[in-house]
Amino acid sequence: MSNDVLDRLAQTLEARKQADPQSSYVAKLYHKGLDAILKKIAEEAAETIMAAKDGVREKVIYETADLWFHSLVLLAQQGIHPDEILNELARREGLSGIAEKASREKNDEEQA
Repeated sequence: MSNDVLDRLAQTLEARKQADPQSSYVAKLYHKGLDAILKKIAEEAAETIMAAKDGVREKVIYETADLWFHSLVLLAQQGIHPDEILNELARREGLSGIAEKASREKNDEEQA
């Protein structure tokens, strides 16, 4: 996915915060609140899992797009731009997943 698509989606999702919930699906999700957004993410994650288990490539693509979209809605609701996630992924690039997780756990312990 190109950064242009993410930027356009982020701008659209931000604009939907001011939209009428009667005319915008995203505005309706924002209006319903965090629990509704999280429920949609859980639903889309389950559908992505089932599509993968079914082994139908097109269904995996479609359901993953839904999952990513609703995750982007959550990010916008939380005031997080997708670039922040891309920066975090770039930070992790080339790191062992085990070492990266251990460093996060160490930081969590130090902050506690």
